[in-house]
Amino acid sequence: MAKANKKNNTDTNKRMEQAKKMAARSAQQKKKGSTKEYWKGVRTEMSKVIWPTRKELGAYTVVVIVTCAFFALGFWAIDSAWLAGLKAILGITLG
Repeated sequence: MAKANKKNNTDTNKRMEQAKKMAARSAQQKKKGSTKEYWKGVRTEMSKVIWPTRKELGAYTVVVIVTCAFFALGFWAIDSAWLAGLKAILGITLG
């Protein structure tokens, strides 16, 4: 029984060492990519992007500005209400 456990441990250790070696090789292969290849890939991916037209970009910009203003006003209202409530409950003045 002890010999079987020792053999299993040895096999497990060998497998772990092999897995570590394979992972190290894989990491080295990933590092071998050149900078030129990287930028070539970036260029390829950027050519796949569908850019908005000038009209769409203007519309999207207006939507973002209106949404930001809406949320800013909402947070201001909630904050003001909370402050008024605290002033009323605690009887304090800030100033």
